[in-house]
Amino acid sequence: MNKIAEFIKTNRREAGLTQQEFAMRSGLGLRFVRELEQGKETVRMDKVNIALAMFGMEAVPGKYTGKDSE
Repeated sequence: MNKIAEFIKTNRREAGLTQQEFAMRSGLGLRFVRELEQGKETVRMDKVNIALAMFGMEAVPGKYTGKDSE
């Protein structure tokens, strides 16, 4: 599972939301939420950012801050 998928799934669960509740609150489709949490690589970035915004985060394309970037 990729880091964004893991982040969304973990934070959604910590917020006590089902996938359906998260989809409704974020304005995203349930299918998209499921695919995002499964780590599907062809999801749209604008929708990924909507999901991340629910937790005060945003994806920045091309920017990686892991150990490999030191």
